[in-house]
Amino acid sequence: MIPVILSGGVGSRLWPLSRGMYPKQLLPLVDPNYSMLQQTVQRTEGLHGISAPILVCNEEHRFMVGEQLHQIGIQDASIILEPEGRNTAPAIALAAFKLLQDGARVGADELMLVMPADHVISDVSAFHRAILVARELADEDYLVTFGIVPQGPETGYGYIKAGSSGQSGGLAVAEFKEKPDLNTAQAYVSSGDYYWNGGIFLFKASVFLAELAKLQPDVYRAAELAMSAAEPDLDFIRIDKTAFTESPSISIDYAVMEHTDKAMVVPLDAGWSDVGSWSALWEAAPKDNSGNAISGDVFLHNT
Repeated sequence: MIPVILSGGVGSRLWPLSRGMYPKQLLPLVDPNYSMLQQTVQRTEGLHGISAPILVCNEEHRFMVGEQLHQIGIQDASIILEPEGRNTAPAIALAAFKLLQDGARVGADELMLVMPADHVISDVSAFHRAILVARELADEDYLVTFGIVPQGPETGYGYIKAGSSGQSGGLAVAEFKEKPDLNTAQAYVSSGDYYWNGGIFLFKASVFLAELAKLQPDVYRAAELAMSAAEPDLDFIRIDKTAFTESPSISIDYAVMEHTDKAMVVPLDAGWSDVGSWSALWEAAPKDNSGNAISGDVFLHNT
């Protein structure tokens, strides 16, 4: 199983701490000792059969990403550089084609555990348990997404409606829903049939690419050409810019998950947050008895 970590964030949220050249995934927002990217990599430690990660990142962040990996002892990661962001479907396709190129070592049937680099999961043991469930489904050629058990009627997330129970503890995906208004979100949560869409996936490279080729041939072709012309650059993999920028900019949900008949969802209740706002950062951070979350040299008085 290969962790595929998407680190393409451009620092558009949590300004001014997070900004273009120093986005939130590279910041130690929740743990003062580790960035969110480092925590994402460390989250896979202890999983059976885990291999060196593949990271897909903004070309401008390459040296910070490389340095942060070295700081936590990761020397054998593959770091693919995106010359321009094209959303998650093309980024994941680059990683899948990288696995095809490495076929003699891992093969197209190696599982890809796709994770954004800027999310928090506080209960790693629960995350690992969910991965074990998802792994059985992915081995049966399903495309598995992890549905976050909602903690309330959140309007800032997309939702996944679960259908009937499938095999191995997964649920069929009935429908993906856009970010709702508050009344709709309350109805979703009350029904018990809906999960937050956390953007975490597990599937075989071969199955994902086959579905992508069928549903989004332009994305498939652009990623294939971009990776086939890739060249090493120090510790990085520099893809062909002209080919890659021909790809439509599209998420994996729009490109594949909403249209495939292979989608399954595994519930995940593990203290997840995408830390997309200052209030979300407060929710995820450790707090004192008065509810204060602090970072750095802070003196609090009657606060």
